[in-house]
Formats: sequence, structure tokens, C-alpha cells
Amino acid sequence: MELNSVCVYCASSAKIDKVYFDAAKELGKLLAERELECICGAGKKGLMGVLTTEVLSNGGSVKGIIPQFMYDEGWYHPDITDLVVTESMHERKTLMAESSDAVIAMPGGCGTMEELLEIITWKQLGLYFNPIVILNTNNYYDPLIKMLDNAIEETFMLPAHGKIWEVASTPQQAVDLLFEIKANPTKFSKFTS
Repeated sequence: MELNSVCVYCASSAKIDKVYFDAAKELGKLLAERELECICGAGKKGLMGVLTTEVLSNGGSVKGIIPQFMYDEGWYHPDITDLVVTESMHERKTLMAESSDAVIAMPGGCGTMEELLEIITWKQLGLYFNPIVILNTNNYYDPLIKMLDNAIEETFMLPAHGKIWEVASTPQQAVDLLFEIKANPTKFSKFTS
């Protein structure tokens, strides 16, 4: 498995705790340092904006994918390396997945969680084979992880499905996990390429 690009799902809200912005800055710096193109939703606000700014200010590149209606509202980051405008949200999410060699999901609201659960579903169905890492900054995703574990325990999902995603506490752990999965694909599950 090649690792050249990472799709990052994250919040566009600017009214969140500083700990999440610090994580976005750290992740942006790490992606640039490891020469991993950042694939994101192109937003200029919240974690998305901070992540993009940090990747770019550290010499990295960002492919931002945004639907036309958001572009028309001027919601895109003005300095993105490669800005792609799609017709719909569905096309945006598909292109983000197709453009990426891995996914990191940072904390976010309904949109971020929807993207994360969709990519988990795609991997479960054999439509996406790349690593998925949940960046559990400040234990934000604990309730969702517990719910996914409960879905396995209650047999709504198979035990093997618990290997579709990995969980990291810090941006450094998240990026390290991607490279560990790349180096040792058989150590993880049949859900990795």
C-alpha cells in the first residue's frame, strides 16, 4: 500500500475548545513533514481551516474538495493548493475517498461523524480498503467508539468489523499508525489493502 495522501474529516465550527485547534495544527505540521498530501473539505473555518493553513505553512499540499453551493458562499480556504468544486455533497465525499490513501477522522459534528461512519461502511462493504484512524482528541469519540463496540457485542456487526478502524489519542499516534499499517498490513485485518 502506498501512502501519499490522507483524507482528514474534521469540524468547520470555530467555537470549540483550543485543544482541538492544537491537534489540527499538529496534524497539519506532521502531514507536511511526512510529505503526505492533505485531502479535505476545503473549508476556511474551524479545524478544517487551521489544518489547511498549517499544512501549507509547513510546505505541504492540500487538495480541497467542496460542493458548488459552498463554493458559491465563499466557504473555501483561499490558499488551497488544488481546489476541486463538485456538483453535490455525495460527489465530494466520493472524490475525497477516491483521492486518499488513508483517512483520519478528527472531532467534528454531524457532518464529520457522517463521513466517518460512511467510510467505515464502505470499508465493511469492500468499497474502500485503506486505513481509517479515529483521532480521539480529548476522548471526544469515546461515546461513538462505545456505540460501535456495542453494535459488535449485540451482533449488529461482526467481531472482525472492529478492525476496520484504529483509534489514536494524538496526531503523532494517528500518523504513526498509518505508517505502521502500511508496513505491516497483515498485522491488521483483511480490511486493509
